[in-house]
Parts: sequence; structure tokens; C-alpha cells
Amino acid sequence: MLYLYKTVKGKNIRYDEYGIGNPKHVLFIHGLGSSSLVWRDFPEALSTRFHTIAIDLVGFGESDKPKEDYTISFMSQFINDFINEMKIGLKEKISIIGHSLGGYIAIDFAIANRKKVDKLVLFDSSGLLKKPTPLLLDYINAVKTADSILRRDRITQVLANLYADPSRLLPIIVDIFIYFMEKPGALDAFESAFKNSTSKSIDSNQIRKIENLCCLIFWGERDKLIPISFAEQFKRLLPTVEIEIIKDAGHAPFVEKPAIVYQRLLDFL
Repeated sequence: MLYLYKTVKGKNIRYDEYGIGNPKHVLFIHGLGSSSLVWRDFPEALSTRFHTIAIDLVGFGESDKPKEDYTISFMSQFINDFINEMKIGLKEKISIIGHSLGGYIAIDFAIANRKKVDKLVLFDSSGLLKKPTPLLLDYINAVKTADSILRRDRITQVLANLYADPSRLLPIIVDIFIYFMEKPGALDAFESAFKNSTSKSIDSNQIRKIENLCCLIFWGERDKLIPISFAEQFKRLLPTVEIEIIKDAGHAPFVEKPAIVYQRLLDFL
């Protein structure tokens, strides 16, 4: 494992890299307010067969947080710039794995760079929201709470509700989330990305450009942030997509049911 930084268009970007030398590339893109840490052991576990990279998106984690309008197209272009800097996806294709906001970015990237993408994996993806769900509103309000003690309580409650069983939330997850959110520029990036990802849906005509792309969608059966009904909407837009519903899991099924998800993911890739 290597903890690395790459300068991308003048921005310092943190990423983890495993399986260097493997010819097949897999990029992990995290969700809103998260970081590469959310993927836990998945990138390393897959590195026996793939070259895997887990990135901290610009504006999140340990990556730089410039003052920007964090639109989906801005972050999609950032992914393209990062891949180019890594010198991958030029002749050979790359598989993209995206969670939540990361799924929306992955879809947008695939639409714009269809020839670069081998396979697409989405976990509880945003992209079809026309407005924030109630728990998403709780999420943004918790993050923006001024009082530090009340903010921690509200963030803890929201993060617990991302699980099928709230008791599965570890206190260190709250600590890490707050640590990243207290970094300069983090709140502005969060608010901008929230606004842009919850108020505008993917153009149905555009998404048809990837209808023949090999795609697998995981969804936690008990996701309260982006409910399972959105998996059905994706299926209507992408009839050939494979849908894997993970029982007793919430918004991040790879966290709650890692063994089940890992084997299915490995088989697909």
C-alpha cells in the first residue's frame, strides 16, 4: 500500500494505490462528505487481480479544497484529469466504482468518456434526485450546525441512520467525519456538492449513451438516505444493468455486508 499525493491541475490530491503492475485498473470514488477511507479493505483485497486506486475527491478528505462550484461536471472533469495524470485509461480501459455522490460522478464520467470505461459499479447512487430526501436535509443541517456539541450529536444521529442497524456505527467514524469537515474549505465544498447533486437529475437522453456499458448496481434494502425505489428508476433507464439488492444493509452495503458484496463485486469485475 502507498499513501500518495498527486498534483492535478494545481491541486494536491490524496489517493491510495494497490496492485501496481496489474494491467486492469479500478478506481473507487467515495460519496458526499466522505473520503477514500470509506472503502476500508476493498481496494487492497482486490489488488491481487487489479490495479486499484481509491481517491479523495477534490474538496474532500485530505485533498485540496479550492473555492469552486462543485458541479457534477466539475468533479467528473477532475476525475478525467486525475486519470490522465496517472497515465491510465489512455490505451487500456478502467473500471469505475462509485458510491452515492461518487456514483453520480462515475455516471457522468462514463457518459463523457465512454471509450475509457470498461465496467461501472454503483452503490446507492445519487443522480436521479429532483430534491433532497428528508435524511439528506438532516445531513446538510447537521453539518451546518454552529454549536460544536450539538453538531456532533446531530451528525452522529444522521450517520447512524445511514445503517440498517444504527448500533453498527462506530464512534471513530464520527470522529473521522468531523475531522475532515473541520478542515478549511470543507464546508463550502460540501454545501456546493450537496446543492448540485440533489437538485439536478441526469439527463435521460444522456444516460442512454451508456446503456450498453457493463454495469452493476448495488443497493442497500434499507437505505434511508436514497431509498431503494431509485434502483428501480435506474433499471428503467438502463434496462441491461444488473441490480443486486443487499438485505439488512443501508446506504453503504459494502460497509455492513462486506463479504457478500466483495464476492459479488469480484465475480462481476
